[in-house]
Amino acid sequence: MFRHMPFILIATILAIVLLDPFIPLNIKQFLFTISLSIKSCIIMVLPLIIFSLLFKTATTLSSGATRIIGLILILVCISNFLSTTLSGFIGSWAYHFNLSMIVPREVSNLDQLWSINLPNIISNDKAMFGGIILGIIISKIYPQQAIDISKIIEVLVSKVLNFIVYIIPLFVAGFVVKLQADGVVGLIVKDYAAIFAIIGVAQFSYIALVYFVFSNLKFKEFATSIKNLFPAAISGFTTMSSAASMPLTICGAEKNAKNKDLARSVIPATVNIHLVGDCFAIPIFAYAILKSFGMEEPSLLSYITFTAYFVLAKFSVAAIPGGGIIVMLPILESHLGFNANMMSLITALYILFDPVVTCANVLGNGAFAKMIDKCSSKLGKLP
Repeated sequence: MFRHMPFILIATILAIVLLDPFIPLNIKQFLFTISLSIKSCIIMVLPLIIFSLLFKTATTLSSGATRIIGLILILVCISNFLSTTLSGFIGSWAYHFNLSMIVPREVSNLDQLWSINLPNIISNDKAMFGGIILGIIISKIYPQQAIDISKIIEVLVSKVLNFIVYIIPLFVAGFVVKLQADGVVGLIVKDYAAIFAIIGVAQFSYIALVYFVFSNLKFKEFATSIKNLFPAAISGFTTMSSAASMPLTICGAEKNAKNKDLARSVIPATVNIHLVGDCFAIPIFAYAILKSFGMEEPSLLSYITFTAYFVLAKFSVAAIPGGGIIVMLPILESHLGFNANMMSLITALYILFDPVVTCANVLGNGAFAKMIDKCSSKLGKLP
């Protein structure tokens, strides 16, 4: 089902738009209320998911903590931060486009039928830092137990996230009904075609530049490097999973590297945490949505704060279609002021664009492996 998720979402949105005149008001209210309830449940469990995934990541990396692992982690953070910062400038530029301002109708009969107010068990920032710190401490004191716990966590969290992905179409459907009732669906379709193009051009231009720089500015080596990763990129586009495409990514990275063993180690270590496609797509979508909903552009300080949490949260992204946006929803809400409608919209847009995002992630991981290979050859052999 996962690889067909964009098509399912497209079909859901089209069905609601086309059948809107024939859908009874009480059904629309029910769908909208279900979406709000799902959103409340997701927001409640996300801190626990983030904590669990970061605990697993910290445990896994700490168990093999050598200089090369430290170098990889530092460069992953730098790469994610730079690409997210750059996407912020592009998003700010897109913010000043003549996007239609979404103004909901003052009078709407689409009220929710019930309300679920679930408690916040733990804040997201505490979950992030707690998962990292606890994972490192336990892995140092009880290494084997930490590995066993991380394996159990991986199974449980995967089941929860898979369930969330299955209900995403229902989550999106209710808010599409609300947006259609507010008369803004047509504006969104018109405006976001250009945003898709901007994101695609930004992603692949940046990745191509990285390949070119680490190909010693030689076009032939650059073209060969892209060619070696092309099968993995096609796999990422069709499966929407960087993890599923990992064998092909490793093969391509090995062909591009002098140190084959190092390339073979870098890809598995970074496949779920170095996500250039996400770093461009999510912030640019966020800026466009802020403009569309008539909200103020974030200040530089606000965006830098968002970027810091965004980069940290990348270590908790699950390797499933849509996983990149699910764990980012609380950060978008707390640091960019997203409301329920906006979170539903960015979820739908992200999943619709997920094949391209994953393709960019795969190519970006190949470029990162090439960068590590170049750095290791300059610094000398690392243990």
